[in-house]
Amino acid sequence: MSYVVSCIDGASRNTAVCEYSAWAAKQLAAPVMLLHVLDELKTQAETELSGNIGLGTREHLLEQLAELDAQRAKVALEHGHVLLQLADEKLKKLGVSDVTQRQRHGELAENLLALEGDVRLAVLGLHGEASANQLHQVGSQLETVIRTVHRPLLLTPDTFNEPRSAMLAFDGSKTTEKGVEMLAQSPLFKGMPVHVVMVDADTANNWEKLKWAEKALSEGGHEVHVALRAGDVEATLHQYQTEHNIDLMVMGAFGHSRIRQFLVGSTTMAMLKESRTPTLVLR
Repeated sequence: MSYVVSCIDGASRNTAVCEYSAWAAKQLAAPVMLLHVLDELKTQAETELSGNIGLGTREHLLEQLAELDAQRAKVALEHGHVLLQLADEKLKKLGVSDVTQRQRHGELAENLLALEGDVRLAVLGLHGEASANQLHQVGSQLETVIRTVHRPLLLTPDTFNEPRSAMLAFDGSKTTEKGVEMLAQSPLFKGMPVHVVMVDADTANNWEKLKWAEKALSEGGHEVHVALRAGDVEATLHQYQTEHNIDLMVMGAFGHSRIRQFLVGSTTMAMLKESRTPTLVLR
């Protein structure tokens, strides 16, 4: 079964993750899997016991630390169960009846990778638990997830705003061509106007690619707007999105142009830090 996988952690912004997950689940007519991953390294004490501590004292401290680690692990497990239950209740209030809870150990990326066969869409908060108190700080595991997981990722801001329009950052690559086909066919975008924006030179070849995208989306029943602009990719895309009040950005994780350079690498995080709307990353 293919799920909308809602990735839950301890950040207060999980409300928005749940709301975007509920929106996506209803658009796709898909069940939701709530996923909470326990990072075991975070629950272990980081204490250095080397040096001139006596053997007996050192052994006693090790025993105490082992007990503390066990207590931390137990509390983290129970906390995760509470988070999952609260998210489950939230989703059901939002009209999603088919909800599964799953708790795993390890890292988020490796767990999503193991679940890929069951993932239709993964929903993650841009600001994770580790960055909850840091303004504009992107979740620490996010870049690893983008690089690792081969499923669409919906990266959400801190507050929910129902998407009513979408913009595809288009570079003419195979990845973004697939993005056009997905937007044209996916019920996630049903009824939405779609903007296809290329940041590149004003050439006949680029306009030909945009006209292809316009035709594919029009045949899918969308109101389509295409644009070819020059300038810095990140700033130009943000400017266009702001000008047209677009609710949802869609991007390919791998391309062969400047979009690839800023999406996978240091500029990726710079753009996501400034995002105030959800971003759908395609693979």
